[in-house]
Amino acid sequence: MRIRFCNTFQVKLLITMITNQHSGQIAGLPETYPSFFTGKDSLTSLAAEAAKKALEMAEVDPDDVDLVLMCTSTPEDLFGSAPQIQKKLGCKNNPLAYDITAACSGFVLGLVSAACYIRGGGFKNVLVIGADALSRYVDWTDRGSCILFGDGAGAVLVQACDCEDDGLFAFDLHSDGEGQRHLRATIMQNEVDHVLGTNGSAVGFPPKNSSYSCIQMNGKEVFRFAVRVVPQSIEYALEKAGLTSSNIDWLLLHQANQRIIDAVATRLEVPSERVLSNLANYGNTSAASIPLALDEAVRSGKVQASHTIAAAGFGAGLTWGSAIFRWG
Repeated sequence: MRIRFCNTFQVKLLITMITNQHSGQIAGLPETYPSFFTGKDSLTSLAAEAAKKALEMAEVDPDDVDLVLMCTSTPEDLFGSAPQIQKKLGCKNNPLAYDITAACSGFVLGLVSAACYIRGGGFKNVLVIGADALSRYVDWTDRGSCILFGDGAGAVLVQACDCEDDGLFAFDLHSDGEGQRHLRATIMQNEVDHVLGTNGSAVGFPPKNSSYSCIQMNGKEVFRFAVRVVPQSIEYALEKAGLTSSNIDWLLLHQANQRIIDAVATRLEVPSERVLSNLANYGNTSAASIPLALDEAVRSGKVQASHTIAAAGFGAGLTWGSAIFRWG
């Protein structure tokens, strides 16, 4: 049994524009700057809506879903949001549902995980959702980072199919914990120090509730990391698939930085007309960025059934990965 990536994408944005009246008060932005700001909808509700519409487009009943993978680093429950999506979908057979936390690489890991469950576990319908609300964790006084992030959610249904229609050709996944210092949002250290004494015992009972710091990013180091590892990963995946960059119809990267997208495309010798990008419209939406860009490309008619796509995610962890797949 193999897999098929269905044309069953649906995206709902969790983004509203900051009004001109307020944008100039944030990080010294000019009044005309199109920054982004989180709306009132819950991320879980939007993810569930995206998943529901994906199922409707695929004409698959929620009771036929075998697995729900929620790719997010910003769950609204510490223990994960995926089961709530399964609940909102009304899946009566209680399929397994869990979160995948891999930041901006999350959606690629979700696609590969779905393929593994189908190939090795006999699953037939796997929902892969990419959803994040990073604007909740930005420092709005830091112009260097707050203007970069937006929020979004998207879903795709991955289905079993006959061997000759197998849609995932190859993949390549990695992580490097040494790079965490360049991109992180950790529990605030002063709160940890307050809870633990010098011998590790609890002090100051009851302790304060823990909270995470704002996103801390060394942009230059992340850029160097991305332009080095992403082309390598895609080239390795292409080699495993027996393909070259000239065989792909579209290059689809995590929408983090246009300079990164351009540099990777140049390294792979992929012309700009075959690169999918909507970064200017939504900012960096983390695990949602690939589904957002893919959805727009499918709906506009750019991406057609049987097109070959080289997709890659990269980000905090540090994590990175690529997948070569056929659409539709």
